[in-house]
Amino acid sequence: MLDSTVTDQVQETLDSLNAALEAGDAVAASALFATDSYWRDLIAVSWNLKTVEGPSGVQDMLTAQLNHTQPRGFAIQQGEVPGEEGGVITAWITFETAVGRGWGLMRLKDGRIWTLLTALQELKGHEENRGRRRPMGAEHGAAKNRKSWKEKREAEAAELGYTEQPYTVIVGGGQGGIALGARLRQLGVPTIVLDKHDRPGDQWRSRYKSLCLHDPIWYDHLPYIKFPDNWPVFTPKDKVGDWLEMYTKVMEINYWSRSEVRSAQYDEASGTWTVKVNRDGEEVTLRPTQLVLATGMSGKPNLPQFPGMEDFGGTIQHSSQHDGPDDWTGKKVVVVGSNNSAHDICAALWEADADVTMVQRSSTHIVRSDTLMDIGLGALYSEEAVANGVTTEKADMIFASLPYRIMHEFQIPLYEQMKERDADFYAGLEKAGFDLDWGDDGSGLFMKYLRRGSGYYIDVGASQLIIDGAVRLVKGQVDHFDETGVVLSDGTHLDADLVVMATGYGSMNGWAADLISPEVADKVGKVWGLGSDTTKDPGPWEGEQRNMWKPTQQEHLWFHGGNLHQSRHYSLYLALQLKARMEGIETPVYGLQEVHHLS
Repeated sequence: MLDSTVTDQVQETLDSLNAALEAGDAVAASALFATDSYWRDLIAVSWNLKTVEGPSGVQDMLTAQLNHTQPRGFAIQQGEVPGEEGGVITAWITFETAVGRGWGLMRLKDGRIWTLLTALQELKGHEENRGRRRPMGAEHGAAKNRKSWKEKREAEAAELGYTEQPYTVIVGGGQGGIALGARLRQLGVPTIVLDKHDRPGDQWRSRYKSLCLHDPIWYDHLPYIKFPDNWPVFTPKDKVGDWLEMYTKVMEINYWSRSEVRSAQYDEASGTWTVKVNRDGEEVTLRPTQLVLATGMSGKPNLPQFPGMEDFGGTIQHSSQHDGPDDWTGKKVVVVGSNNSAHDICAALWEADADVTMVQRSSTHIVRSDTLMDIGLGALYSEEAVANGVTTEKADMIFASLPYRIMHEFQIPLYEQMKERDADFYAGLEKAGFDLDWGDDGSGLFMKYLRRGSGYYIDVGASQLIIDGAVRLVKGQVDHFDETGVVLSDGTHLDADLVVMATGYGSMNGWAADLISPEVADKVGKVWGLGSDTTKDPGPWEGEQRNMWKPTQQEHLWFHGGNLHQSRHYSLYLALQLKARMEGIETPVYGLQEVHHLS
């Protein structure tokens, strides 16, 4: 092998893997993996989102799953040539299983498989009607009494949820619910998306007016329809809202606005849910088989209660209730918190000539937006990446191919570069008294997001206001309120006409407790986090995001959400899992997540 070409090495490894799998020899297959190696499987082999580690982990998964899922036909992806850099060979691959087809990414190191990503892309016999399989649309010829497209859509909207029951109900109509609704629509899974707002996109429109996407546009596409080439790099919130509303209509999603879920109850005997909905004043009972909570990581406001709040003579708002600075010109405003929302709100208030003070309660990781784009995202999500042939789909797969166990090792050098590039900026923040951190291990924003979903700010200008003292900074814990303001634990009194509690959001699991029951919430356990045993992400190690996009301990209950990138990418795998179950395809789950932390 030492004298063979890179492509030959990849082909030899794939030939050996195919032979072992064909023979049903899990031991031989696992021997192809390095001692420190990782197989990340997105429902292709495991019917789960699962990462196994080392030959023993590979052997265990294959022993359990080989007879059921029958992975085979691993090959170099057509049109792709394996490459080598730094002693690591990387190859795009395709494969199939008993019921589907997939693709992935393999890395070889010292003649052994180091990382392997396998992702199911479609189910045989249930492929999406796209590309060469797209529908004709026009029905040529003549037929009596046939219905137009409009009449068919109107009939479907009138019947689904009433005379016909949906297979899946999605609670939450933000980007997560909409992306999943689009995927399920294309797979022919009868689905209703429920949302309490008046229109799709109101989740964004109703937020503070300076809100915009802090991630660049290449990272934020929805499935099927990419943003046009003239779309702004950072999208303002109302423009996001309009796009979601358009998308919902164009993708023909059965979206019930002004529809609030009152309760949901699972009947084990029938294997269905009873979901009671207030649809614009009408009580409707839905009986789906599958229930998806897509209520968002930023969906359930966390509003701490402090003594004296009822005595405060001003206004107290959670950041989700704050619609902007217009009413607060010339007023004193205290913003409690120091992450994304807190910074955005402080900057907008300063622009409106309010007297603004930020209360920093704990350290915050800050990275400048342009630096994050250049160093953190540029190789995968940028105009340059697209020009280099890195499509959004490829970028998603490259990102997904890095196992969470070692992802921080790739992130740390990037954030060291950022720290060096913006050294003067960070020195200015520290001089202003701002308490900075880079994550528990220096791995920065992405790992903080994956581990805890909080504790960071992507700087789009507010940090300079703190450096300049235009936004005053106070550090400490809120102790209580009095009639005129906020009192910190050290006795500092902050006069205020308005206090904005930018104190984050509770776990998505809280919605399960509210809508279903605390018992079911505890049965499922904590949602989000990797088990990294870092701040706000207690161990043991999970290897994947807890309870996201995969089966949970509560039968027929799923969680979906995250940022736009995750909503786009992982909606495919959740949709395929739901479609397979609807069609009666056997889906034996390997490694169903254990519950280590209650809700």
